[in-house]
Amino acid sequence: MPAPLNRVATTPELPSTADVVVIGGGIVGVFAAYYLTRRGLKVALVEKGLIGAEQSSRNWGWCRQQNRDARELPMSTKSLDLWERFATETGEDTGFRRCGLFYLSNSDDELSGWARWHDFARSVGVTTHMLSSAEATERGRATGASWKGGVFSPTDGIADPASAAPAVARAILKLGGTVHQSCAARGIDIEGGGLSGVVTEHGTIRTKIAILAGGAWASSFCRQLGIRFPQASVRSSILSVSPGASGLPDALHTSAVSVTRRGDGGYTLAISGGGRVDLTPQQFRYAPQFLPMFVRRWRSLALGGLEGFRSGHETLARWRLDAPTPMERMRILDPKVDQRTIRLTHSRALELLPALRNTNVSAVWAGYVDSTPDGVPGIGEITTVPGFILAAGFSGHGFGIGPGAGHLIADIATGDTPIVDPRPYHPERFQRSAWGKVADF
Repeated sequence: MPAPLNRVATTPELPSTADVVVIGGGIVGVFAAYYLTRRGLKVALVEKGLIGAEQSSRNWGWCRQQNRDARELPMSTKSLDLWERFATETGEDTGFRRCGLFYLSNSDDELSGWARWHDFARSVGVTTHMLSSAEATERGRATGASWKGGVFSPTDGIADPASAAPAVARAILKLGGTVHQSCAARGIDIEGGGLSGVVTEHGTIRTKIAILAGGAWASSFCRQLGIRFPQASVRSSILSVSPGASGLPDALHTSAVSVTRRGDGGYTLAISGGGRVDLTPQQFRYAPQFLPMFVRRWRSLALGGLEGFRSGHETLARWRLDAPTPMERMRILDPKVDQRTIRLTHSRALELLPALRNTNVSAVWAGYVDSTPDGVPGIGEITTVPGFILAAGFSGHGFGIGPGAGHLIADIATGDTPIVDPRPYHPERFQRSAWGKVADF
């Protein structure tokens, strides 16, 4: 895999029973399993490939409140505290630190939007600072350019995508949970109107509760159960460069390119919001619900190719529980990199930050960012399948809010007081129109 990733041990034997089975070993799945295991439940985490190998290791690593949609902001704030608390609780290192996030702009419209968010943030107790032209230019001196203004959010931070999900998986193992890699969940058993087990390629785990944190695979999995979950993926291509640049901000966003310091001292480079839409049967099926999203984002998206067909994650096919599924044929989504985007990203980064000319490209990769029609994740128990909890469609925000989402999922599964109001996230909202409700990115 081109994206760096730390490895974690696999539990050798699949349990016959569990209190909860978590399907999907990305950042949301591992944090859900972690918080459930901390509460004394017997938890089995099953992952078709490797822990953290898909979008959880292919993102920027930002953990932010800045510019969050109002529906996600409470979870973002809680997540920052939980990122910090996790290290204290476990001794495991996710690379999280509150380094602050820095935004620069020469666009009056962009600055006006940030100013409106700043006023909203103050009303809910979130600290963020609008920067004057002089302040932005001074703080952004590594660019060697003058700027009209900017934003600095001092309490936000970053974590290391290569190490975060594996670190949480190790904590699960320490607490007595089990982690099963190369173990695809094919479906669920239902008895008496409720969930009774999770069928995997290596056997069935009897359980009353299953959590689907399947990322880009969630919609096709739900289809097997007669659950309609509108989801669409965008193929995003980014790169990393080696250590060697000094004097740069830890995390900087501009409309041209965004730069994030990695755990090894290098940097991740990306263009915000950019990506290719690969045509798939699922894309056509849910196209009407995604029209509001497309209207908002069409300038940053481009038509892709047939990568989605090859990957199989957005199939409309039905599969059997006693035969290999598309998830076993594609253990890890590793789509083709858009080389044009990589070249453009790198050239923009070198122009923005001349110090990066002292580095070399160390890796390039692509990943599928799974989205919902309104850009806010679907989290909640499916009423037609009691015991089945969906947590997917994180729309490029899942890494940063992973701890809060995992905690909320554990609250729902155990009936505890939820860490945040769960109502804005419930998947049943997708049965209604999304017009006028698309999240700001």
